[in-house]
Amino acid sequence: MNICILSGSTLGTAEYVAEHLEEVLKTQGFSTALFHNASYDDVIDKPLWLIVTSTHGAGEIPDNLRPLIDQIAQSAQDLSHLRFAIVGLGNSDYDTFCYATNHIENILEQKSAVKLCESLKIDVLNIDDPESCSEEWLPLFIQSIA
Repeated sequence: MNICILSGSTLGTAEYVAEHLEEVLKTQGFSTALFHNASYDDVIDKPLWLIVTSTHGAGEIPDNLRPLIDQIAQSAQDLSHLRFAIVGLGNSDYDTFCYATNHIENILEQKSAVKLCESLKIDVLNIDDPESCSEEWLPLFIQSIA
């Protein structure tokens, strides 16, 4: 089973987390495809997504992920074939904490995609090592795809 890992990153942290999770998944025998700047055509037919995204500005989806999510939102395509999970990074000092995570979840679920497990929301204000934090969450994702 191929896991399509999509990163949405402004300052690079979500990108590092995505790369770390890809390495862990590979060591456990999973095949992966990592996209830091995914286009709709690259990933829309992939059945399993692990999205790693930060929230920036006033709760926005990062620029390298927004075009894909916008295109999904505007598309009439049914995504009931798609299963997904999200690792979100944010700062709880802001009232838009992990808003991009929530927004992506809502859009995908409106298109009938299936959320596999509870999203991980990492508060970078309190978590010094988001890579380790996400690795601790990973078994929940792996169990949900078994």
